[in-house]
Amino acid sequence: MTTELENYQESVMKAFFNKEGKLKSIPSQKKKKLIVLECLVRQLEENTSYSEAEINEFIKTYHEDFCTIRREFILNRYMDREGGFYTKRDESLWVKWQELK
Repeated sequence: MTTELENYQESVMKAFFNKEGKLKSIPSQKKKKLIVLECLVRQLEENTSYSEAEINEFIKTYHEDFCTIRREFILNRYMDREGGFYTKRDESLWVKWQELK
């Protein structure tokens, strides 16, 4: 990642996360939203299935609107949902914020 992209990512993180690591708000701009979502999903374990309740609890440690964030995980290909269970997808399949203008 270039220094310019790293600086942009860092500024978004500072703008949307407080000092305790909680998400202040969900960004409306797609590129910023993807940076935030990627940060969150990276905290999840590889090759692990999570129940909907487990994903909700995980998200609630960052922000109260777990429904929106959970939906965004699926829409932006960070996670798969099957039979009520969620698994983190391989990073190569994620929507890439770095490719957005």
